[in-house]
Amino acid sequence: MPRTKTTNASWPIFTSTDEDFEKRWADASTRAPRSLSPSASKKARGKIQKVRRSGDKALLALLPLNCEQVLKTLEVSSEEWDRGCEAVAGSDRAALGKAAMRVRDFHRKRIPGSWEVREEGGAFMGQRVRPLSRVGLVSSSEVALEPSQIIMYAAPASAVEVPEISLAVAPDSTGEVRAEILMAARLAGVHRVFKMSGVEAMAAFAWGTDQVPRVEKMVAPGEPEIEMAKSELQVDAGILTHSELTELCVVADKTATPAWLATDLLAHAQMGERACGILITHCKALPARVESQIQTQLKTLSGSKKWQRTLASRFAFVVTRSLSESIELADRYAPEHLAATVENPDKVLRGVHNAGTILLGHYTPPAVGGVLAGPSSVVPSGGASRFASPLGAEDFLKKSHFVQFEASKLRELGHDAIRLSELDGLGARGASVELRLKRIRRARREREVAREAEL
Repeated sequence: MPRTKTTNASWPIFTSTDEDFEKRWADASTRAPRSLSPSASKKARGKIQKVRRSGDKALLALLPLNCEQVLKTLEVSSEEWDRGCEAVAGSDRAALGKAAMRVRDFHRKRIPGSWEVREEGGAFMGQRVRPLSRVGLVSSSEVALEPSQIIMYAAPASAVEVPEISLAVAPDSTGEVRAEILMAARLAGVHRVFKMSGVEAMAAFAWGTDQVPRVEKMVAPGEPEIEMAKSELQVDAGILTHSELTELCVVADKTATPAWLATDLLAHAQMGERACGILITHCKALPARVESQIQTQLKTLSGSKKWQRTLASRFAFVVTRSLSESIELADRYAPEHLAATVENPDKVLRGVHNAGTILLGHYTPPAVGGVLAGPSSVVPSGGASRFASPLGAEDFLKKSHFVQFEASKLRELGHDAIRLSELDGLGARGASVELRLKRIRRARREREVAREAEL
């Protein structure tokens, strides 16, 4: 987000009545993802080609381990998995278990089902819905998936009973996978864990190796290297990525608590250069009060200068004339996460059509929505919530439509099918219907002749 000139605050503050408001708004709402340099792109493609040529050997060679540490297998063994889970503290295990349960239960409520219908005259049609057979969840080589992210990735796939869910995550320098990751994976329904990450893991899942299964679909964070690999591998497997950007838009009124808003914004800024955010309010005094609270809280945080840089370059405050105008701007922003910290959050819910997750009320902080509540925190960002939806159970399902016509139904609709084929310039398709209609007419005449003979 480009920096906009401001008052004495640490980041842009402007109002909807400013003459140059549209320009400032455009600057504040610009969310350009990082691009991949030519050298980085060449390096990533090189990793993919190594996996294509050498399979497991290449994967093992690409592991970021100490020189003295050599692994011979990529998959986490059941013993290692059990050992990791046993090392997790009971309170952490309980929290992860509660999150996995809530996320899985939420997604079970939105599973589309199979259906069928029979039409009068001899038509039978419908839809069959089945889970994918194998799914791969991929961690970035830059930033490892956190335990709560594992749950958000895996629980929707588990909710539809995908038979095999595999997770790819880089081990540490000793060759071990973090214990909390293993615990989260087990609770979320992951079946297999592999010590690999990034584009090489995507290549392994796309093609399969001796040790790694080929999957039908994979989910990965949308970092530049991952997006490049997606374009290379999407003919071999379905690949669903979500932008590396993470956005928080807060709509606040006079009932909002400045200290709480400051905490929420700081928590989001902690994500670094991936994070951006906007506070929109019609209460003129609120931005200054939130600013004061942020400055106070920064004094107690380590690395506060880094956080302040993120706030200054990627966050903005907007003062509007009314709550309705605030809601309109939030809808234009189309954020990943929208926090409605207002007296009547239902008004925001009714007025916003473009948002990944909407957090309603003063007691629903983004921290809850992102790890525990139930809805997926893997939601479209960069304005994509205008046309895209959060990760859900339906992303791990495939649908087949079926139709069956009896002769009587083809006789009823066949001439229309022929006419439509001719309109499309596909005469042969129409001819395929006409041949069947000829047989139907011939059979009908034969039955009529037989009845007349009986009389």
